[in-house]
Amino acid sequence: MRVLTSDDARRGVLGGGVFACGGGGWQHHGELMGGLATSVGRPVLASVDELPADSWVATVTAIGAPASKNWEIQPVDYVHALQKLIEVCEHPISAVMTAQNGYSTTHNGWIQSAVLGVKVLDAAGDVRAHPTGKLGSLGLTTRPGYVSTQVVSGGNRELHGHFLSVNQGSVATCDDVLRDISVRTGGFIASARNPVELSWVREHAALGSISLALDLGAAMEACQGKGDAVVEAVCATIGARELARGPLGHESELVTTGGWDHGTFRIGEFTVPYLNEYMAVDSGGERVASYPDTIAILRADDGFPLAVKDAVAGMEVVLLIADAATLPLSTSALDPVAVGECEQLMGIDFLRYLPSAA
Repeated sequence: MRVLTSDDARRGVLGGGVFACGGGGWQHHGELMGGLATSVGRPVLASVDELPADSWVATVTAIGAPASKNWEIQPVDYVHALQKLIEVCEHPISAVMTAQNGYSTTHNGWIQSAVLGVKVLDAAGDVRAHPTGKLGSLGLTTRPGYVSTQVVSGGNRELHGHFLSVNQGSVATCDDVLRDISVRTGGFIASARNPVELSWVREHAALGSISLALDLGAAMEACQGKGDAVVEAVCATIGARELARGPLGHESELVTTGGWDHGTFRIGEFTVPYLNEYMAVDSGGERVASYPDTIAILRADDGFPLAVKDAVAGMEVVLLIADAATLPLSTSALDPVAVGECEQLMGIDFLRYLPSAA
């Protein structure tokens, strides 16, 4: 086990930003949450081998569209959501894990660990960020007899007041309900959900994902903002390769609807459709990369990862991809129920490109 520090918090934003794949929360929120957690307490990161075998784990995250204009999440919302889940869960929850890496989502669980004493598990529902809760649900959408408990807390107080909801049912139905709640409360809301045995996490999660993001952030930080050096560090650390560099264009403009950011970027001959996150890369009618591959767009000047919400036409960028098979891979990233939903939402193929179908 290790105590997470302010250095880790800073590096988590950098490395997590690459795995954010254009979504994964927000840089400023990651800086806030990581800095706060490491200043008010001592969040502890633990591997699955460092916890008692009978431990129960909950997934903690935020739900919504990063480009939403009226979102509000206060740090205490993450704590309150987990407190309520602990209250209603029949099993004691001793550890939490993030649903995904990202600018701020790599830090999911840190404030809960600092305040409530639970451990942060060095694992994720997905090594990279993704648009739906089903994609970070550890394959629970198809686990026979599993009843999900999902709590949300937060919302834009000025527009909607504080909102708290406890939901129980199938993973898929609860996820749809929470997405709707995020829209109705301003665009984003904090969540604690899907309590499960440590043994299930060991079998189905992307293990070591948080350490990987922190190591990547440290490698990027060492480059001191030199764009080409950062690109090389990212490629060397996660096995990525550069596809293109040049000015960013909008093949189709950003539209935020239904709790998702939709659109498509163009970089040279490559198009990058996104649903909150970069989900595919196409060229000449051929698929070059596809979720769950890690797809990152870095700013050419400093190598910092570019979020969908911050993209401006004409920006000089670098497009990178890392094959999913070379990184920690969770069961839910290959879940046909979850991945199939992305096909429906985006109108493009994903299932036939999954590693298991190759």
